[in-house]
Amino acid sequence: MASLSFQVEAHLISKGKSAEEAATITADESQVVLQNDGSGDYIKAWNVSGISKPTNNELVSADAEGTKLQSNYITRRKRRREYGLIGDQLDLLYKDLVAGKVDATGEWAKAIKKVKDDNPLS
Repeated sequence: MASLSFQVEAHLISKGKSAEEAATITADESQVVLQNDGSGDYIKAWNVSGISKPTNNELVSADAEGTKLQSNYITRRKRRREYGLIGDQLDLLYKDLVAGKVDATGEWAKAIKKVKDDNPLS
């Protein structure tokens, strides 16, 4: 089951928002405030222009897509860690450039491919 924030994100997407817009809205506490007073998460405030606050049934319906969004978010965070420092990536790219391997056979491309293969998105 997806967390409430990802269910809300999925709901916003189902109402016509892009994935980027939905993530921005969910993160903006002036538009959506989620809270937990000890008995579960709930939407405390909803100030999204043009889209009404989702019902519990709408959130349940958005759960499968929310689970996918949450899984992909976790995968992207893991990929960012495994890609390593940008300076190290640039060093690999430079070495590939000097070796004439700025293509899929270069060390940088192989390293990036391995991270992506090891951490596929849903």
